[in-house]
Amino acid sequence: MYIAEAFKYRHDFWRYIIGTILVVVGVIIGQIPLGVAVFLERGMDMASMTEGELMQVLDSNFTFFLILLTFAAGLGVLLLVVKLLHNQSLRSLTTSRKKVDWGRIWFGFGLVAAFTVSVTFIEYMVNPEDFLVNFQPVPFAILVGIAIVMIPLQTSFEEYLFRGYFMQGLGVLVKNRWIPLIVTSVCFGGLHFFNPEVTQMGNLIMIYYIGTGFLLGIMTLMDEGMELALGFHAGNNLTAALLVTADWTAFQTESIFKDISDPTAGLDVLVPVFIIYPLFLFIMAKKYGWKDWKNKLFGKVEKPEDIKHIEEI
Repeated sequence: MYIAEAFKYRHDFWRYIIGTILVVVGVIIGQIPLGVAVFLERGMDMASMTEGELMQVLDSNFTFFLILLTFAAGLGVLLLVVKLLHNQSLRSLTTSRKKVDWGRIWFGFGLVAAFTVSVTFIEYMVNPEDFLVNFQPVPFAILVGIAIVMIPLQTSFEEYLFRGYFMQGLGVLVKNRWIPLIVTSVCFGGLHFFNPEVTQMGNLIMIYYIGTGFLLGIMTLMDEGMELALGFHAGNNLTAALLVTADWTAFQTESIFKDISDPTAGLDVLVPVFIIYPLFLFIMAKKYGWKDWKNKLFGKVEKPEDIKHIEEI
C-alpha cells in the first residue's frame, strides 16, 4: 500500500512535526525575493497596499515567477527533509510501485488539460462578451516558458506535501486511510481561503477547493500512488494560467483570454465537484482497474510483514 511505504523509513511522528516546520520556514524564505522586489519598487508604501495592489506593482510575468518561486523553495526543503530527516526515497514518497509511472502522470495531465481547453473555448463561443482577447505574442511566450518550468514545481510541492508527506505521516500514525484523506483534503482546501477568488465569490467556492483536495486524495489512495494526482494538478494549473486570467484571480497572467464577467459562486462551483470530478474518477477507475473502494478509502494501514519480521529479529 502507498501509505505503508512510510513504515520502511524513519517514520516517528516527531520527525513529521519538525519536517513541517522546516518546510514552512522554506516557504517563508522563498517569499523574500518577491518582498524585496516590491519594496525596491514602492518602498515603505507597500505596507499599506492590498494584496491585489502588490501584485500589480511589478511586471505580471516577473510577479508570476516570483510567486511560483515560493513554492519551488518549499519543494526543495521538503525533498531535503524527506531525504535527510526520514531517510526516505523520492520514489516511495511518490508511489508504491517499483518505479514512478510516467504514463499515469501524463494521462492525468492530458485528461484535465483536454477538458479545460475544450470547456474554455466553448464558453468563449457561447458567451464572447464575458471575455477579452488578451493575447500578446512576446509576453505570452515568456509566460509559457515560466509556466512550463515553474508550475510543475508549484503543483508538485502541494502534492508531495499533502498527498505525500502529510498523508503518509498521518496514515502511519492513525493506522487508517480515511483520516489522512479527510484531514489532508480539508487542509489543502483551507489554505486557499485567503485567495482573492474567495473574497470575490464568497465562501461557497471553498466547496470547490476542498472538493479538489478530496479528488486528488481519492486518486492517490485508489491508485496506490501520486502519479495521477501529480499530472492532474499540473495540467489543471498550467492550462488555467495560459488560457484565462482575471483581475480577481490569484494568478494574474499574460494569458490568451481575460475574463471580464462578474463572477459568482453557484452551479459553476457545484457542477465540477459533484458531476465532473466523479466523471474523472470513473474514467481513471476504468482505465486502471480500481477495485475494493471501501478498503482503499476507509481500510486500515498495517505495517508490512517483512518489516514486522525484521523488527522481531
